[in-house]
Amino acid sequence: MFATRGLATKAVMSCARSISHVTIIGGGLMGAGITQVAAQTGHKVTLVDLDQNILDQSTARISKSLARVAKKKFGDDADGAKAFMDTTMSAITTATDACSVVKDTDLVIEAIVENMGIKHKLFKQLDDVAPESVIFTSNTSSLSIAEIAEVTSRKDRFGGLHFFNPVPVMKLLEVVRTGDTSAETLSTLTTFGKKLGKVTVECSDTPGFIVNRLLVPNLAEAIKMLERGVASAQDIDTAMKLGAGHPMGPLQLADYVGLDTCLFILEGWSTKYPDVELFKVPETLRTLVSEGKLGNKSGEGFYKH
Repeated sequence: MFATRGLATKAVMSCARSISHVTIIGGGLMGAGITQVAAQTGHKVTLVDLDQNILDQSTARISKSLARVAKKKFGDDADGAKAFMDTTMSAITTATDACSVVKDTDLVIEAIVENMGIKHKLFKQLDDVAPESVIFTSNTSSLSIAEIAEVTSRKDRFGGLHFFNPVPVMKLLEVVRTGDTSAETLSTLTTFGKKLGKVTVECSDTPGFIVNRLLVPNLAEAIKMLERGVASAQDIDTAMKLGAGHPMGPLQLADYVGLDTCLFILEGWSTKYPDVELFKVPETLRTLVSEGKLGNKSGEGFYKH
């Protein structure tokens, strides 16, 4: 049985298509990080954003990050470090018009704002001009891949590639399949992820996929525990660090992730799935966000930073 399963897996993987040119849409932290890891693993990459200033900032950020990688990788070998940086940076181009770029690409990775309407507008425009062979993906952390894909005519060539921040450091990549994602597309995305040096996990298109589906309700439950007066924030975090071996307690982690991000995810889920108790938004979370206390990024959340 196990031998047969292994052969079946190899057969599926063998249908993976080669990805040479990647187009990444969105010049923020995630887009820049994905661009870096794709370029330094031998891919030609085009980073797209409507704002040239953002593209310039992203390019500078990538160069600075690559310098750290080069120093760690090459040590005192200045020539090796320079060659590595030059080769990687030369693989990256930027553009402000996504529609012109996707006519000559293998894979699109969308990493723009978490707004379904904006994503629909983008993918509808791209679908009209991109060759049929181009695979579309989204880096969304909380929205439905199938719902994003519904405005396109390539639902079988649409999947999720959920990277984690900071992309050059975090090893995990969630590869998300919908009910329409073909075996070839899934195999291609998984193979691409492995070539990036990531550890890939495959999952179906469920709210939050694997990590956030387990993590965000856990953070919310910690907040509700604080609201009920069960324990202080510090004691909740200490208990989970020492009792469960977590590197951060849930409230410390919520601050790190961003309380506005946690709220956005929970509000989206609770609106779509109002009967799921785990998705209910804690009032304390709403209050802190309304007061501008967003966690590490604002200097205060459950803790002062």
